[in-house]
Amino acid sequence: MITPGTWQKSSFSGGGQGDACVEIAYRHPHIAIRDSKVPTHATLTFPTFTTFIEALKQHPHP
Repeated sequence: MITPGTWQKSSFSGGGQGDACVEIAYRHPHIAIRDSKVPTHATLTFPTFTTFIEALKQHPHP
């Protein structure tokens, strides 16, 4: 479970500094997602993590 307001990095965030990944945070009633390499930049918010995954499936990056 993610603690509200705390950013959590994936366990699959890569080698080195572990900054090659996204981070998520629970922001009731949504989840927030940001790039771990540039955490001060914009975040995306979704009602659920499932909504985020479905959006990725609809718009795959080449």
